[in-house]
Amino acid sequence: MRIDPSWYLQACVKISSHNIPNTLAFLEDRWKEIYPEYPFEYRFLDETIQNQYRAEQAIGKLVTVFTILALFISCLGILGLSSYTAEQRTKEIGIRKVLGATVSSIIKHISREFVVLVVIANIIIWPLAYFIMNRWLERFAYRISIGWWSFVLTGVGVLVVSLLTVSWQILRAATANPVDSLRYE
Repeated sequence: MRIDPSWYLQACVKISSHNIPNTLAFLEDRWKEIYPEYPFEYRFLDETIQNQYRAEQAIGKLVTVFTILALFISCLGILGLSSYTAEQRTKEIGIRKVLGATVSSIIKHISREFVVLVVIANIIIWPLAYFIMNRWLERFAYRISIGWWSFVLTGVGVLVVSLLTVSWQILRAATANPVDSLRYE
């Protein structure tokens, strides 16, 4: 075996964790014997791997912040849409109550429209989210597969948050006195 200094500028060495400073001093001495013109620089593999994942952790925190912000903005939009819907359908709700509809049936009837919108939005976004997440996971040597249950769980979570946001406005309109909404008709 021939050692040509112009070919070898790096070496990987497995060392024991018992006496790291002495081992590094020994390696530095050997390095200076073989390559006196090159400085001795070293890195530990576990630190290098940790540095690679540090960027992913920062991206994860950033995505979490923007997800919470997007969820808050979407809840405000759904709240505004439900307020508008309740205001526009006040007379309809009053007529339904006069004809004997219960508060729960009114809430179900009006909430159904929002459920349909959320389901359609999920059906549209799921393929795009699967594609983006799959492309991101391809960069890793060891990766998990994306399960269908994660999309269903997310869709159910969004549906629950949407229904909680909408139900407050609809409940307020459904429990109002029907005489007030029909007085000017």
